[in-house]
Amino acid sequence: MKSNRIKIVIAALVLTLLVAVGVSQTVKRAYMHGMHGDGMFSEHALGFLTRYLNLSEAQQAQAKEIFAKEKPTLDALSQQMKQGHDALMQLETNGPFDENKVRGVASQQAQTMTDLIVEKARIHSQLFQILTPEQKTKMTQLMSKHEHGFMRHNQGQQNQQPEQTPNQTPNQ
Repeated sequence: MKSNRIKIVIAALVLTLLVAVGVSQTVKRAYMHGMHGDGMFSEHALGFLTRYLNLSEAQQAQAKEIFAKEKPTLDALSQQMKQGHDALMQLETNGPFDENKVRGVASQQAQTMTDLIVEKARIHSQLFQILTPEQKTKMTQLMSKHEHGFMRHNQGQQNQQPEQTPNQTPNQ
């Protein structure tokens, strides 16, 4: 009974750590790829979709309308993610560790990430509604290819050896 509780506590701690790392990496990627400002659905993204899917002018106008309508929500969520990331950095670097505060920020970050995922799904769904069947097939194939690339990238990172510090020997 006691060992089960310990396993559950360890699993919860590992999950919390993974969520915190995942959130911080998502914020980092978002800012590196321009989610701030124009958002993840910027003119660049619309241009890519236009070329890749050969969108008509009417489809482009509809896509712009979708992006414009959802931009305030995306911007607010992106700002919340940044604030949470900054708060975690402050908690990690200033003063003694306060698990309750970290858990509070991590929980908020998890909720914000959930909201971002829902918003992304909403936008994708709206965009799919304006596509022809051929464009939907092409877009689904692109999304699948992107997902496979993401999974390969993550597997490659998991298989890498940790870097050694200059004072470490391979057996340390």
